[in-house]
Order: sequence, then structure tokens, then C-alpha cells
Amino acid sequence: MSKRPIEHYQVLPAGVKSYDTRAPKVAARVGVMIIDRVKMIAEHVPATHFEHIGSTAVPGCEGKGYIDLLIPFDTDDHREAIKAALVDLGFQSQATKVVFPETRPMRTGVYTYDGHQFPLHIHVVPADGEELKALLLFRDRLRSDPELMKAYAARKRALVEAGITESPDYAVAKGDFVQAAL
Repeated sequence: MSKRPIEHYQVLPAGVKSYDTRAPKVAARVGVMIIDRVKMIAEHVPATHFEHIGSTAVPGCEGKGYIDLLIPFDTDDHREAIKAALVDLGFQSQATKVVFPETRPMRTGVYTYDGHQFPLHIHVVPADGEELKALLLFRDRLRSDPELMKAYAARKRALVEAGITESPDYAVAKGDFVQAAL
């Protein structure tokens, strides 16, 4: 078997980094890889697409530097085909103290591009759910409101400075900001 394009993910403490202009290109490459693999595994499932979300999807936004992709699924078979494609590419199950359920999985991995390793979080969510709408709405609000984007980055820096660096705790601690923005 040839080397898988997605490498082993290591859980690291949260930090805040400057925006990396390579992030959209990495998101697009990885997203296309996933879609192509889903098509190879299961042609009978609904069309698969992806959305780049999170800080790396917002030009100029500081963040952890992780590439977050959102992949909506329509049916259980579709979700299972996506999960199989992710495993086939080398993505791993979460290795944190809080794990998304397999009915709404998240997979992790690392993709090397331009000599740099980009951590990846792949969220597989129901296409008709509120979570999908909220994640896209938050991304779009950050993109359209520079002051909101700056405030979000400041909130993340404050969390890290306060010592909140474990990924699940970090996500929960910034949740109030996200809810207020929505």
C-alpha cells in the first residue's frame, strides 16, 4: 500500500498564531482529496462537498493554525462513506478527553504542504442540522466584520494567556463569544 497523504495527528496545547496565507490552498487540496475518495468508495451516495471553516477560513484571522473542514452528510450511508474515505486517506479518530459521537464524527490528521505541517480537523455533520448553519454563519460574520474578527482573536489570546490550552476546554471557553456573535 502506498503512503497515505494524511499523517499522524498529535494533540498539542492551544496557541494563537498569525494567519497563514497557505491555509485556503491546503483546505482546498485536502477537501478535494476527501471528495474524490468518497466518490471512489460509494458512488451511490449523495454528492459530497466541503466547507472551509474556523479561523484559517477567515483571511487575516489569528488562531491555532488548524485547518477545519466541514463535510455535510445527507444519510447514514453517506456519513459512513465519508468516514471510510477519511480512514482510507489516513485520518484518525480524536484522541482528546471529549470526543464527538460517531453519529457526528470528527477526524484529525496532518497534511504537509510547502514544507509545513498543517493540523486538520474534519467535522462530518448532518446537512439539515443547525450546527452546519451556525458554523457557516459564524465564519461568514468573521469574514465580513473586521472588528468582530479582531475581537475573536483577542478572546483566543486571552484564553491562552489564562492557561486554557487543552483543546476541548479551549473550545468551550470561546463558546460564549461564538454564541454572542451568532
